[in-house]
Amino acid sequence: MGRADQGSAAGRWAVIPRVLCFLFRGDQVLLLQRSPEKKIFPGRYNGLGGHVEPGEDLRTAARRELAEEAGIPVEALRLAGLITVDTGASPGVLIAVFVGETSGEPTRSTPEGTLVWTPISRVLELPVVEDFPVLWPRVLRFRETGELFFLSYTYDAQDLLIFREG
Repeated sequence: MGRADQGSAAGRWAVIPRVLCFLFRGDQVLLLQRSPEKKIFPGRYNGLGGHVEPGEDLRTAARRELAEEAGIPVEALRLAGLITVDTGASPGVLIAVFVGETSGEPTRSTPEGTLVWTPISRVLELPVVEDFPVLWPRVLRFRETGELFFLSYTYDAQDLLIFREG
């Protein structure tokens, strides 16, 4: 199979790769409160992340996003899980979720929103993005056990999130 054949998506479902990172420091996690001007999930909390650039592997993209959004050093960054998102059209989204540990502080702010160290026990009290309540327990389980997770998201006719775990 040649290089051109590997990228052929004719008749197949295609995805846009993204990364999502949760950095921990003891009993706290670094979250991004999205800017109120954002079109999607304004003012809501999530981990840090973004798109994968052409030629990047997933971990390199995660490290780049952390550097761009927070300038924070990461001692360890591990793949925790994968999420496929069927948006109802092609392409969908593939999210690689990473978990990291740091002892550092963010060295920069980001136009994406405000970086906030949050006690792990209080995270779900915040206004989080729609899939966070599904994702968060799996991130914490990975941090404790190293057990990878695999999720699939779709939306129903009322545009409500439906998830399955593989």
